Amino acid sequence: MSIRVIVADDQEIVRTGISMILEAQPDIEVVGAAADGHRAVELALTLRPDVCLFDIRMPGLDGIEATRRLAGPTVDRPLAVVVITTFDHDDYVVGALKAGARGFLLKDAGPDLLAQAIRAAARGDALIAPSITARLLSTFAAARPNLPRAQPSEALTAREEEVLLEVARGRTNAEIADELHISLSTVKAHIASLMTKLGARNRVEIAIWAYETGRVRG
Repeated sequence: MSIRVIVADDQEIVRTGISMILEAQPDIEVVGAAADGHRAVELALTLRPDVCLFDIRMPGLDGIEATRRLAGPTVDRPLAVVVITTFDHDDYVVGALKAGARGFLLKDAGPDLLAQAIRAAARGDALIAPSITARLLSTFAAARPNLPRAQPSEALTAREEEVLLEVARGRTNAEIADELHISLSTVKAHIASLMTKLGARNRVEIAIWAYETGRVRG
C-alpha cells in the first residue's frame, strides 16, 4: 500500500518539485496539492491522507495553524503532519510542535531525508532534521519554563527510561531496537506504555516531556 500524501506550499515550483520527488518513491503517492492553508485543510479533511506535508509560510492560513486544525490537542482524529520550511527559526519550531506536527524539516534536507520523514510520520515515528533535533526540543521546553512538569500516571520502568531517552534523541523504533538489543515489537510496546503514562499523543510529545523534565538537555 502506498503512503498517501498531500503537499501544501504557496510556491508552485516548490510544490511541484516536492511532489515529483515524492512520486519518484515506489511507496509514496501524492494525492493532492494546495497553494494555501485553507485549501490544505479542506483537502486533508476530504482525502484523509496518511501524511500532510505543509510549508510554514502560506497565505490565508499558515502551516502552523493548518497543522493545529488537523493535529492539535483538541482534534479527535489527528492526521500526521510534517512541516517543512526554509526558515530555521525557533518560534516556527515551537509553534509547529505545539500545533501537533510529527516532523520538522528544512527545505535543504534533500530527497532522501524528505522521504524518510514521510515514512516515519506514516508509521507513527517522528523525524526532525538531525542537525537541529536537540536544539528544537530544548527550545520548546525552555519556552514554557514556569509551567509545572506533568508527572507520569505511573512510575516509568528502567527500560522505559532508556527508550524515552532514545526517542528524545530522534531515534526510530528500528534504531532503538538495535541500540538496546530488544525486538521491534518490544520497542513499540514500551512506546505505547510511555504515551499512556505521560498522556502523550505521539513521539514528539514524549521527546518534549523528556526535555521538560531535564532527562535530556540540548
